[in-house]
Amino acid sequence: MNIEPLTKNIYNKAVAMGVTKIVLSFSGGSDQGYLDVTLYPWEQDRGSEFSALEAEIENWAWDAYCYSGAGDGSEYGDEIIYDLVTKKVATREWCMVRQDKRSDERDLKIESDDE
Repeated sequence: MNIEPLTKNIYNKAVAMGVTKIVLSFSGGSDQGYLDVTLYPWEQDRGSEFSALEAEIENWAWDAYCYSGAGDGSEYGDEIIYDLVTKKVATREWCMVRQDKRSDERDLKIESDDE
């Protein structure tokens, strides 16, 4: 996944509010894309300013990344971590895969139709 630069406006607002990291967690696989935005340090009751910033980041991210969520039905996702302190960006990918275990083979038994 290509890393898109944050807008200067988002960066400046986040730094002014004491945000140290912005994490975009995209997920998909069933032809629908999802996005969770998390701001760190995370606090449960942060107020409307943080909610407004999260909404602004979410709108920007959908436009910047165009994440469709299309796939074969297997769940997958991408995470982008913007570290505002170190000014580094990291990405992680994840996926759910089918894992077959060794089969258990037995003799076929056939019931008699006789009664």
